[in-house]
Amino acid sequence: MSLFIGSTFSPEDLDVLRHALDAWCAEKRIDIKSAEAQMAASAALDLFQSGNNSAERLLAALRGHKGL
Repeated sequence: MSLFIGSTFSPEDLDVLRHALDAWCAEKRIDIKSAEAQMAASAALDLFQSGNNSAERLLAALRGHKGL
């Protein structure tokens, strides 16, 4: 699990993260409250901080993530 000490996210950042995660869960037919969705959310945070800062780029990165 990631540790985000000192990380701050704007409302726009949170919108990007939520949109990408919602789309990924819908594609995979996974409940947003499931353990798998929680793992995807953690991965999404890491991927976002790595520069995938648009919903489209983040969703593409989630699709290609090997651990999901």
